Amino acid sequence: MKASDLYGLDIRGAEFAKACGGPCTEGCVTLAAIGQDAWALGDSKRPDAQPLRFTGAELAAAGIDPARFGLTT
Repeated sequence: MKASDLYGLDIRGAEFAKACGGPCTEGCVTLAAIGQDAWALGDSKRPDAQPLRFTGAELAAAGIDPARFGLTT
């Protein structure tokens, strides 16, 4: 999938999982699988902000492992 196609995916109903690097009272990074080799990355402190979207390769290049969120590829 091309990165430009990611924002065309409907993410309503996507189930976001949290991974906290510290106290979760300060907010957490959230991640959801939104399609084949497609991910949405959000911020629990800003639930109204549009999540960023990544391919699996882009997510790996950023050093983000879905397993840390309890998700599998």
